[in-house]
Amino acid sequence: MLDTIRNTALSTVLISLGCAAALETATARPGQDVVEETPHIDVVIALDVSGSMSGLIESAKQRLWDIVNELGRAQPQPTLRLAILSFGRPAYGADTGYVKIDLPFTSDLDAVNETLFRFDTEGGDEYVARVVSASVDDLDWSDDPDALRIIFVAGNESATQDPQISLQQATLAAARAGIVVNTIYCGSDNDEIAGDWRRFADRTNGLYASIDQEAAAVANIATPMDEELAALNNALNDTYVMYGEAGERYRENQVAQDANAGAMSSAALASRVVAKAGELYDATNWDLVDAVEAGKDLEEIGTADLPAEMQSMNEAERKAYVDEQAQKREAIRVRIGDLDDARRSYIAEERARLAETAGQSLKDGLNDGLDEALVRGLRSLAEAKGFTFD
Repeated sequence: MLDTIRNTALSTVLISLGCAAALETATARPGQDVVEETPHIDVVIALDVSGSMSGLIESAKQRLWDIVNELGRAQPQPTLRLAILSFGRPAYGADTGYVKIDLPFTSDLDAVNETLFRFDTEGGDEYVARVVSASVDDLDWSDDPDALRIIFVAGNESATQDPQISLQQATLAAARAGIVVNTIYCGSDNDEIAGDWRRFADRTNGLYASIDQEAAAVANIATPMDEELAALNNALNDTYVMYGEAGERYRENQVAQDANAGAMSSAALASRVVAKAGELYDATNWDLVDAVEAGKDLEEIGTADLPAEMQSMNEAERKAYVDEQAQKREAIRVRIGDLDDARRSYIAEERARLAETAGQSLKDGLNDGLDEALVRGLRSLAEAKGFTFD
């Protein structure tokens, strides 16, 4: 019976992975234009925040933008939403299984970064099955039948210690919902409990990885391009045109997350700048340049909802102003793209040099950190679904 259930789950996941090899096309009546939609990817990152996991949290803060940039190179360009859950903190309460939904699904990448920077650690019980169950049951997953739905759960204790929900129950619910669970064990693959993490992933046809939770600095290579990228970030920010009641708050958070990334390292800020110049950085709900590009009618926005410099303009002047900022932004994005190409080449060469100096390949898995595990899992599943990567 169990084999039948697992085979059914496997078929469901494989069908889901195969259905969106190209953009969705809606059926059109005669005389109507065909409507195309981008494929959807929903990703949950569930992190153990118990006392021993400070390295994991720092890795997530340091490497978030590298992960976003990897998905930004996917073609066709997906619609990406991220959710953040944490587990293993006593303050969350026994009734929750020490699990908290810190951020429901969102395309606001600044909110994702802000959430990660609020984390600290505290000792507690780590119920892996419970955080997976909360992700499956309590989040608003995409209802697109072809969406790619992924959970990444990372921790360093046994994956089977939940007293209420078993590994089998959690993974069966995920498989029925078409959700792939990838597990990231923070420890050696030779540890006795590593097998539980591997079995957890296997049951939804997900991927398993064992990592060094302290390895964030391995890929944290400063480059000669970082200084110009930081300067371009300031110029890029100047092209954002706030609107609406929440515009100022979103703008302040954008600047705050720039500061958070910059405080980590020049490499982290450079990676964030590249992400902000990419298609996945979505500010349509507070920036007029993105909103107009997405189809919002500038004339429908009330004068009081416009920034002060636009309120005295007539309609033609407002349109010209937004167009001017859009042109400036595009020129900056092109330059950032050129610098990113050079930066990626520099990092690849430096990693190869460091590997040769160390006498081993950095690709052999021994030095993998959270970012490598996440990127490898995302790419594998996305490629199976028909995406290609630059």
